[in-house]
Amino acid sequence: MPKLTTLIYCVENEKVLLAQRKKEPFVGYWIAPGGKIDPGESPYQCAVRELAEETGLNAQNPRLRGIITETSPSPDWQWMIFIYVVTSFSGTIISDEREGILRWCPLANSVDLHMPEADRIFFPRVLDINQPVYQATFHYDDNLLLNKVSEHPAWVS
Repeated sequence: MPKLTTLIYCVENEKVLLAQRKKEPFVGYWIAPGGKIDPGESPYQCAVRELAEETGLNAQNPRLRGIITETSPSPDWQWMIFIYVVTSFSGTIISDEREGILRWCPLANSVDLHMPEADRIFFPRVLDINQPVYQATFHYDDNLLLNKVSEHPAWVS
């Protein structure tokens, strides 16, 4: 059974809010705020809660933009990630930096940041709100190196 998690990208003025991780996995990498879904919680509720806990921001109407499965031979590396994008939020950024250091990064060169390989692939796709929800499976080997991406076409009317 995969671990259910969320990521939520805040976008404002051609910038995206990212955190430089302090915890495994991916210490030192830039990622979106997010975390594990609690029992009885929807992915939407988790994304909103995690954003508030990690940044102090309150999301208004986040949009589901990606569903990613990550799989490997390791039973500990089975994930399903629901990815949201929000452009309307309130509050002031407050962080105790337990999860990581927060920074507004220019969208134009965000993919040049030190991001996990999978994030570098799905990041531009989920931020393109003119495209359907991005769906893919990321396959990792025994050493947790990405070795295959299976993209799943979205139905478009």
